[in-house]
Amino acid sequence: MSKPLTDQEKRKQISVRGLAGVENVADLKLNFNRHLHFTLVKDRNVATKRDYYFALANTVRDHLVGRWIRTQQHYYETDPKRVYYLSLEFYMGRTLQNTMVNLALENACDEATYQLGLDMEELQDIEEDAGLGNGGLGRLAACFLDSMASLGLAAYGYGIRYEFGIFNQKIVDGRQVEEADDWLRYGNPWEKARPEYMRPVHFYGRVEHAADGVKWVDTQVVLALPYDTPVPGYRNNIVNTMRLWSAKAPCDFNLQDFNVGGYIQAVLDRNLAENISRVLYPNDNFFEGKELRLKQEYFVVAATLQDIVRRFKASKFGSTEFVRLDLSALPDKVAIQLNDTHPALAIPELMRILVDIEKLPWEKSWDIVVRTCAYTNHTVLPEALERWPVDLFQNLLPRHLEIIYEINRRHLERVGKLYPDDGDRLRRMSLIEEGDVKKINMAHLCIVGSHAVNGVARIHSEIIKDTVFKDFYDMDPPKFQNKTNGITPRRWLLMCNPGLADVIAERIGDDYIRNLDLLKGLLEFVDDDAFIRDVAKVKQENKMKFASHLEEHYGVKINPGSMFDVQVKRIHEYKRQLLNCLHVITLYNRIRKEPNKAWTPRTVMIGGKAAPGYHTAKLIIQLITSIGNVVNNDPVVGDRLKVVFLENYRVTLAEKVIPAADLSEQISTAGTEASGTGNMKFMLNGALTIGTMDGANVEMAEEAGEENLFIFGMRVKDVEALDKTGYDAMSYYNRIPELKQAVSQIAAGLFSPNQVDLFKDLVNMLMHHDRFKVFADYEDYIKCQERVSALYKNPKEWTKMVIRNIAASGKFSSDRTISQYAREIWGMEPSLEKIAAPDDPR
Repeated sequence: MSKPLTDQEKRKQISVRGLAGVENVADLKLNFNRHLHFTLVKDRNVATKRDYYFALANTVRDHLVGRWIRTQQHYYETDPKRVYYLSLEFYMGRTLQNTMVNLALENACDEATYQLGLDMEELQDIEEDAGLGNGGLGRLAACFLDSMASLGLAAYGYGIRYEFGIFNQKIVDGRQVEEADDWLRYGNPWEKARPEYMRPVHFYGRVEHAADGVKWVDTQVVLALPYDTPVPGYRNNIVNTMRLWSAKAPCDFNLQDFNVGGYIQAVLDRNLAENISRVLYPNDNFFEGKELRLKQEYFVVAATLQDIVRRFKASKFGSTEFVRLDLSALPDKVAIQLNDTHPALAIPELMRILVDIEKLPWEKSWDIVVRTCAYTNHTVLPEALERWPVDLFQNLLPRHLEIIYEINRRHLERVGKLYPDDGDRLRRMSLIEEGDVKKINMAHLCIVGSHAVNGVARIHSEIIKDTVFKDFYDMDPPKFQNKTNGITPRRWLLMCNPGLADVIAERIGDDYIRNLDLLKGLLEFVDDDAFIRDVAKVKQENKMKFASHLEEHYGVKINPGSMFDVQVKRIHEYKRQLLNCLHVITLYNRIRKEPNKAWTPRTVMIGGKAAPGYHTAKLIIQLITSIGNVVNNDPVVGDRLKVVFLENYRVTLAEKVIPAADLSEQISTAGTEASGTGNMKFMLNGALTIGTMDGANVEMAEEAGEENLFIFGMRVKDVEALDKTGYDAMSYYNRIPELKQAVSQIAAGLFSPNQVDLFKDLVNMLMHHDRFKVFADYEDYIKCQERVSALYKNPKEWTKMVIRNIAASGKFSSDRTISQYAREIWGMEPSLEKIAAPDDPR
């Protein structure tokens, strides 16, 4: 057996993370010290660890700047079509290591910091997560930015620079407590303010109709200040831009009528305008119809569209006199992708710009809007679909309400011609929903105002066509598409699991990082004992590292030889963390009943945040921690079963736990999870999936073979059939003794001895109004978990199944997803070519 490499030898080996060249290392050390001295105004005698992080971040950023400027010059010179990805969320996580990986600087930086007497991992841990998203939707946007840059697309991400991102979660006495995420407290070395591109955004006011056109007057103005963050592609010298808007009050805000006594208050009231970008709404798959949220949605759209028109007019194409007078060529040079309905106001706002400001006729303007905009739907849950009260629009955005009414009038006219005498269809398809409170259906607005509508997994896209938007599909079938989600292999393999990335590269080379389909080549090695050992060894090392992390940061000691059974995602009834809890209780009861049996040791880890106002989700967290308190302290059970709640789950924690996981829990009720992307991350990193046939699980089973996943439970058609006959939870409760025992133990206070009825609301929900049918899948889930435990006892066969899963995960690269968006929606062609490296001005 070969002798293991020392840390220093590892640094010097060539790997997919980049070669540490001697000259590069010397330059990095020199620039690190320069930044410490000139940027941070410190020397090594007084510098803190945070200073060292900022010095390293600025040193790495230097390598981005030339490429960033050169990329924008390249786009101006070649004048490609540009895509604008509009999203209220960008869940970016940390930037330093991702940048080093994409620029092939990681080994050089590791060596440079080592020579400077510093530990790079310690410095990386100082960086705050940019947590400007709730979960899947915001993290998808981040992966898409990476892929768009890596595929050479002229792309821009547009969103809001929230001062406070997704809250930090603390678990106090078993309960979730929220703390503000002050991520900008120490500054952000990756962003660059661009005050020269500040844009006014209007609210309130009234509409005047005159002979020379329509005017929106007497408005309140808020300024949108852009902050740009570089988005590097993978080793192609391309650096795109994410532009996030921050709200600023204009200098004269509330000061027009001040007197000596009112001046101070007038200045303090500027906060009212600046609150727009203060905080991310922490709701995932739940619509909250607050005025401030609508302000956020219009704020990002209004600022962004001004920027898009400005850039179009300033481009080589747009600066010709003909086009400057006529924006009809906009769809040839601009694609706008709406990430869910949150940026839906881009449709009426672009109409307002074209009709009211550019003075184009309605029909021509509408044609431009529809050919420019495309809409991605992310959910079919009714509580998540945005429906804004008309009265709120009338007050906040009166001109947009008029435009939406006119869009609806023309839309219903078309529906009426296609389906005469079908009043019910007109009602169903209207953008305006009548009722006690008249509301605007934003999904309907997006569908009508876009040339393409896509779901995010094949099964989800079919559900959209068959049920939720069936009327719209019947009217415009070609408009509807599927774009199965993906993840970037740079962050979610190369960066977070370098050991596995290297083991794969040794067998098939490192081109797979640009073309994940090449992982199919690993099937040649599925029976190769050396490869099986290497993959198993990497997994065990990751497990030991994560076990150490848990002990150090959470004070929890776990058995790294046990199966790591992981469910990490937002806490929500439809994701069915409760089903997981019932399995844990069942396993606990079985071990206590037969303590001498050879049980497969298991550490169950559940992590995720509950929306602060979501009572049931917060109770689910409390149940998980309460079960852990009982199970973990039972001497009969010992270390054969442990339950750990992973506090404050976020991108950075995901990067640690996913490479260490053995089993990935993807157990939503069939037909409720649009796609999922955590499932893909686990698959790529060598965890096996236990899951329902929901979202992208269906396509994962198709790629790997259903026999290589642990599939259980109802399919979509079974759920629909059960809905028709009526779901009766009591019938399962009375028929399945172990289920009855587990639920009775929760109800009787076994897990809450000091507050017996603590979980009565959860029990009541499960027994009488469970929309997500936990009991219906319980029996099959338990049997499937028995198969998992049995296979885990055979490490070689387990690892062979792991290899088959990794080999089949190529489809789930966001590069594939973005290539499909580019070709099939945006009319753009991706490229793996590099652009010329910039000259170093130093």
